[in-house]
Amino acid sequence: MRFFYNFLSYLVAPLFVSATLWRGFKNHAYWQRLHERFGFVPAFDRPVIWIHAVSVGEVHAAAPFVRSLIKDFPGYEVLITTVTPTGAERVNKIFDGSVHHAYIPYDLPGSVKRFFKRVKPHLAMIIEKELWPNLYHACGVRRIPLVLASAQMSPHSVNKYKIFTPLFKEALSHGILIAAQTEADAERFESIGANPKRIHVVGNIKFDFALADDIQQQGKSFRQRHWPQRVSWIAASTHEGEEALLINVWRAVREVVPQHLWILVPRHPERFDKVKELLRSHGLNVVTRTSGRQVADDTDVFLLDTIGELTQFYSAADVAFVAGSFEPIGGHNLLEPASLGLPVLTGPYNFNGEEIANQLIAAGGARKVVDQNALVAELIELLGNTDERTSMGKRGLTVVETNRGAVERLQKLIGPLIEHGSFDEKQPNSIYSPSH
Repeated sequence: MRFFYNFLSYLVAPLFVSATLWRGFKNHAYWQRLHERFGFVPAFDRPVIWIHAVSVGEVHAAAPFVRSLIKDFPGYEVLITTVTPTGAERVNKIFDGSVHHAYIPYDLPGSVKRFFKRVKPHLAMIIEKELWPNLYHACGVRRIPLVLASAQMSPHSVNKYKIFTPLFKEALSHGILIAAQTEADAERFESIGANPKRIHVVGNIKFDFALADDIQQQGKSFRQRHWPQRVSWIAASTHEGEEALLINVWRAVREVVPQHLWILVPRHPERFDKVKELLRSHGLNVVTRTSGRQVADDTDVFLLDTIGELTQFYSAADVAFVAGSFEPIGGHNLLEPASLGLPVLTGPYNFNGEEIANQLIAAGGARKVVDQNALVAELIELLGNTDERTSMGKRGLTVVETNRGAVERLQKLIGPLIEHGSFDEKQPNSIYSPSH
């Protein structure tokens, strides 16, 4: 089956390369270090722990665990690979030179072979949900321990992977250790061919992310300087098409809460200018973060057109709507605003973080809105009710605090892999029971 996968991969490889080059017209960083995507990464002399985190969210999720690895295993180099340049920027900013970064190679036999020849990882870890048959096969034939850390598998993904069950059953047969987020994730991995004896439930490492000591104060200080007397809501990680919908939401909310401020954070940096022009074409008064201008009383929208400041501006808002959830994109990280004590709103599609969404909604720390009218109603209620905002924020924060500890459980699971190249077969498969 892998032969046919490779045959098809070579056929479509020009399309993937073309897509990377095309993205470079919007973000020139895609044109930099292009050779790494073909496996031409710097060589290492010391043993390497390799961690793959596809983009910004996974880099943030992995940060506490990576810091613990650096502390506990000083004799190893840590290499983090990403797919996106924004992920690369976050690696450099968060770890400030204490780890190495490279782009993940295309999943082609030649690219993968060159990557492993240069890196020679002692341990490989994939954060959350990346399944790459050739990378997995390369770990297996080289007897490199591979861990799927904080692994998740949505029902949507299961249906997709089941079409190619023989391929992924082969990919998952190379002694891979799966540290799943939930029992449901564990069952889904087993359904596409993973060995149940090597599936463990450890929880979600996203619950363990640490806020910078001064991040909340930075957000509150910015708000005090720019809109001290106005209530505000933030729409985070919006995708194309969502901004137009949210303009309608803003107009409806303004009818009832005329002085509120809308903070808008597009998901992809290459869309910043396009979103700004869209807002202005609809007559909205926009101030961008990069302009350095003061947010005036007549400013309608504050557009965050920078990378890496979302947490700070969550801290500057009263209510958070996490986008990518009105369409079957699957939603984004609800934990970040919840960990700041912010009431969270989300659309109906949250299969990228189903368990987190369910827990927050069940506890009353988040609310699901089925359409833009429901979002308008919730925003009007929450922006006008300080006590309810505070109550929701506390309930969400309790969920976050209750579920911490996945990093420690993951450390215990993989410690023997780093030290001895094997793990404790006697360890129970479920070493964690998530709170509901």
